[in-house]
Amino acid sequence: MGEKVAADRFGLADRQRYRSKLRLCLEGLERLLREQRFDRPRSMMGLEIELNLADAGGQPRMMNAQVLERIGSRDFQTELGQFNLEVNIVPHQLTGRVFDQLAEELSTGLAYADRQAREVAARIVMIGILPTLTGEDLVSANLSAVDRYTLLNDQIMASRGEEVTLDIQGVEHLSYVSGSIAPEAACTSVQLHLQVTPSRFANVWNAAQAIAGPQIALGANSPFLFGRELWRESRPPLFLQATDTRPPELAAQGVRPRTWFGERWINSVYDLFEENVRYFPSLLPLCEDEDPRAELDAGRIPALAELVLHNGTVYRWNRPVYGVADGVPHLRVENRVLPAGPTVTDVLANTAFYYGLVRALADDPRPVWKRMPFATARENFDNACRHGIEAELHWPRHGRGGPATVPAVRLIRDELLPLAASGLDAWGIEPADRDRYLSVVEERCRLRTNGASWQAASFHRAQAAGLDREKALTAMTRRYCELVRTEEPVHSWPVGP
Repeated sequence: MGEKVAADRFGLADRQRYRSKLRLCLEGLERLLREQRFDRPRSMMGLEIELNLADAGGQPRMMNAQVLERIGSRDFQTELGQFNLEVNIVPHQLTGRVFDQLAEELSTGLAYADRQAREVAARIVMIGILPTLTGEDLVSANLSAVDRYTLLNDQIMASRGEEVTLDIQGVEHLSYVSGSIAPEAACTSVQLHLQVTPSRFANVWNAAQAIAGPQIALGANSPFLFGRELWRESRPPLFLQATDTRPPELAAQGVRPRTWFGERWINSVYDLFEENVRYFPSLLPLCEDEDPRAELDAGRIPALAELVLHNGTVYRWNRPVYGVADGVPHLRVENRVLPAGPTVTDVLANTAFYYGLVRALADDPRPVWKRMPFATARENFDNACRHGIEAELHWPRHGRGGPATVPAVRLIRDELLPLAASGLDAWGIEPADRDRYLSVVEERCRLRTNGASWQAASFHRAQAAGLDREKALTAMTRRYCELVRTEEPVHSWPVGP
């Protein structure tokens, strides 16, 4: 996607050729799986964080190009909006003191980036949705000056054939109409990658889907959009609506949205790629010269470029990833559930909880997905997005029939945290790392506090002190930025000044 592309319309022949190449890529993937050509197990993990740029008062700064020029590192890249950046941490082996290593690398990298941003009166902010964003900020003129973003915007809008409508009913109601996909840029997330073998992929993906609700309940950090208090994690409904290629009539018919939780447990990674090709028309029908069949016949590994590109335009919350490194293909589960922030410690606590819990559930001889309907996992995700740390979730009872309803904090503290600890032990994580980061999770549950609940409480306190809505949001955002720099986890933050 980094290539230079012209932001014009594609013809019928382009789409027909692309569809044919997708079928060849699927055939190539199936052959790679059948011939067992994938990389051996290496317990590799990766981490990406999307970031915001704001001024000292917490207002968005549309200047990622200038900041990136000063940072001068390939670890930092553009994202959709001019107020967005993304930082990529090089892959690590998931063992030993990896979380402390990641914390040091992240803290060092973000501190350096923040120093460079300050030279142009900007600051780096980790938060799911910057509360001070307005509709005037999220317009096509403020998309990053990258051809692929322009092309993606044009193709989504052409597919819809009309403006994007945001309609989110939460604590308050938001109704907003946009002439572009720019509102998507408000969503900044943490993306956790785990390299897995084909034989393990289905178990890991199913486990990741099963825990998406608990992840959100624990880590919600996006309660505000355009000055309205919505869901505790408003990114999912915003992302779904901002990238929706369906006009209302197709949505009413049940056509699947491109931002998709999914609809079933899987048996193979092939299931996901095949669904993506079967259900979703191409947005960016850009073809490469490679013939996957010829590459395999010659003993080489195909890049499957068309399949990879198409996969990147289907926004699953747990996405399958195919890649080739040093001539060897590999598979990854990309977990896209979590919002960014608040602090590095909070991010690493969420990370440790995820990797530990996924390992424990994937290893379980009585897997949770055999005891819980897929629809229940999807309902948990929705409930957690709406209610955050106060959510009620459904989880299978041991030896007593179907799922029971339980407060998220009790489920996490009493059942999932011990599983996460055992999973981290199975990875070979040092006990000190395990205990440090899982204790943050435990304290969030004990105090019923995460980023979203802190934001909401701080906002309402500012209003009670006499500030109007706009000034209260600004004061809360400014205080959030100050507290992030103490590096203390969010559950320990005071609500007042």
